[in-house]
Amino acid sequence: MTASWQRWLFLQFPFELWLRNSYIYGGFGLLQSWRGGSWLLQWAEPLGVLILCALLVFAPFVSTGVIGFFLLAGAAYWALLSISDPPADYLTSIHVLVFLFASVAAIATVLSPVKSAALSGLIKLCLYLFFFLLSARVLRSPKVLAGVIWVYLMLSLVVSGYGIRQEYFGVEQLATWNDPLSELANDTRVYSYLGNPNLLASYLIPAIAFSAVAFLVWRTFPQKILAAVAFFSNTACVFFTDSRGGWLALLASGIVGALMLYVWYGDRLSPFWRRWLLPLCFAFGLGLLAVAVVAVDSIRIRLFSIFAGRGDSSNNFRINVWYAVFRMIGDRPFFGIGPGNDAFNLMYPRYMESRFSALSAYSVILETAVEVGFIGLSIFCWLIINVFGQGLEIVKHCRDHKKLEGLWLVGAIAAMAGLMTQGLFDTVWYRPQVNTLWWLMVGMIAAYYPQIRHSQPK
Repeated sequence: MTASWQRWLFLQFPFELWLRNSYIYGGFGLLQSWRGGSWLLQWAEPLGVLILCALLVFAPFVSTGVIGFFLLAGAAYWALLSISDPPADYLTSIHVLVFLFASVAAIATVLSPVKSAALSGLIKLCLYLFFFLLSARVLRSPKVLAGVIWVYLMLSLVVSGYGIRQEYFGVEQLATWNDPLSELANDTRVYSYLGNPNLLASYLIPAIAFSAVAFLVWRTFPQKILAAVAFFSNTACVFFTDSRGGWLALLASGIVGALMLYVWYGDRLSPFWRRWLLPLCFAFGLGLLAVAVVAVDSIRIRLFSIFAGRGDSSNNFRINVWYAVFRMIGDRPFFGIGPGNDAFNLMYPRYMESRFSALSAYSVILETAVEVGFIGLSIFCWLIINVFGQGLEIVKHCRDHKKLEGLWLVGAIAAMAGLMTQGLFDTVWYRPQVNTLWWLMVGMIAAYYPQIRHSQPK
């Protein structure tokens, strides 16, 4: 029974048979004879990696329109590769669920009361999903994966370095990010090049996870020093954002990462450390947190404000938005109002309470439910379960075969756990600087899983 349940949950079926009889997949490889004489496509994978890296390099500094241009270029390039490559067996259950989610979003668009706005949201969603497809297509090589992560870590140093500079030299606060009645009403919240403290914290969470893993993967002493600098710089910048969601994300990412590293290195430990390492680490972490809460006023005030309910202006705002979103979901529970923030902005004023206008649902779960209904939300949760399940399977395989690139997947899983934790109370996850990182990490897992599947005994 358990095996059958897991088979359906993780879609462990022979996709090859379906592919051979699929009309859609029959279009893949139509131009493979042309590719043989193409000078450009001799460099197919490097060009795809170049598009990924270009987006990572420019994302923190440019407008969403420019990011959209890179996403469009990536989508077009993936389509070109797909029709010029011979059909390959790299389909995973992640690909299937991504397709199902996009299909539900398309149905929600057709049924939306604001179709033109929902169509705009559907196009944006599809661009992100094509970015995932391109990532899964070109990140199969350990060297390529390590190179892309290196580019992101170097960019994170620039972003976090400027954020730390803002903390010490001051910066204009672009909005009322602090409760005006709080003791921290005049406190500086850094936002670096991204223009929003919560967005900055979310952008840096994967960098913290990857820099911690890089310290273990990179071999030379200068490389380890660089990884340590990136880790402490990014962590300090997240602290200076005063983002409660970012702090919770950092905590969740650290816990998940520590558990996975324990699994990775556990067999190498003596019986004593195998038994006591995790309890001692968590005790040390809790003690450090307790000291920080007692000694640092900003940490104590910000953390305790989480439990203040409506006594904190930010909490009160979110609660009022959530009540309105519940009513929106209740009116359209199955397929929602259609994807995208434009559809939300048109529909939300019909439900909102006065003085509580909002641009989003301030929760990824609620935002998904309101946009594509409970059907779309179910597939989204199914997708997340599959991503984590396949990621854990890859990590176990890499550990058993002593492949260090599996540690990059440890960082990706820890980072995604952190982003989803922050996403429970915010929707900066939908901003392109963060959403592209999310789908990049999903692409990492989808790129490696076929290799693991083929190495398993039949």
